[in-house]
Amino acid sequence: MLIVRPATPDDIEAFMGFAQRSGPGFTSLPEDRALLAARLAKSARTFADAASGVAGDSGVFVLMVESASGGAPFGCAAVKTNIGRDVPFFNFRIVVQGQASKAAGRRFDMRKLVMVNDYTGCTEVGTLFLEPERRGDGAGKLLSLSRFMLMAAAPQRFQETVVSELRGLVHLDGRSPFWEVVGRPFYQMDFAEADALSALTDNQFIIDLAPKHPIYIDLLPDSARGAVGQCHPDGVAARRLLEREGLRFEGVIDIFDGGPLLACRVADTRTVRDSLVLPFVAGPVTGEGRALLSNDRIDGFRCTLAPHRVEDGRVVVDRQVLTALNLEEGAVGRVRGFDV
Repeated sequence: MLIVRPATPDDIEAFMGFAQRSGPGFTSLPEDRALLAARLAKSARTFADAASGVAGDSGVFVLMVESASGGAPFGCAAVKTNIGRDVPFFNFRIVVQGQASKAAGRRFDMRKLVMVNDYTGCTEVGTLFLEPERRGDGAGKLLSLSRFMLMAAAPQRFQETVVSELRGLVHLDGRSPFWEVVGRPFYQMDFAEADALSALTDNQFIIDLAPKHPIYIDLLPDSARGAVGQCHPDGVAARRLLEREGLRFEGVIDIFDGGPLLACRVADTRTVRDSLVLPFVAGPVTGEGRALLSNDRIDGFRCTLAPHRVEDGRVVVDRQVLTALNLEEGAVGRVRGFDV
């Protein structure tokens, strides 16, 4: 059985290892020990302040996934409560401009990129990383969806809209086809340098050097045009999960690699909308279907994926599930069907 739990400052070695293995373009996991340690410390404060926090606060919840029987974590994910408050959050929006001429007998649309910060003040789910050897056994789904179980536990801690910015196309050598055409001419630096500055600074350089006029997509070479709104191959499964959760591409992309941004209202996510809060009791569940199960609180949050059944208004699970979730017999928890 796997368990998702809050990260602690003691997870720094695992967190640093994830950053080293995440590959180029994974902005939220920079190979900077001091920054990652500070993020873990901020996460610990955010979890500790959960009871008194409100949606306007700027916090981050970092989660780790590991075996319920112990051992080192092998994946992580995060929820940022209020993006753009401390560091500006910029994107390109794809704007469609109609072109028409009666004299020429022509009518067509032109797409262009305009820099915006429309999603300032939203909640963001991101930093999803799972060690390659653990992919394909349900751990990635558990880790991804646990973030929504966390939000369901205390919706008042989060903003009305949740977004996810997926990594775009970046080659193994660190080159981004979108950046080479759209970014480099304005910023006069390699993708890796811009990516690092974005992770380590207040992003003032983005404002200082950004294009001041719209960029016509149809004027871009095929390499860059084909990267607009496309996610990295490693992120295809994550995108599919987010779309099943209710998030949608709204024509907004990352300004560095062109990756897609997905968004929806928190209240409309499948987990927040359809999950149930019921008493949990121990009992036989052999052969029963699995579900996402959590203890439905933020401070001390626990989430797992395990067999269950709902009977007489109660969730019946194996006793080891109660132990893993830190739930007493008869205490309430949250259950969400897992037919994804």
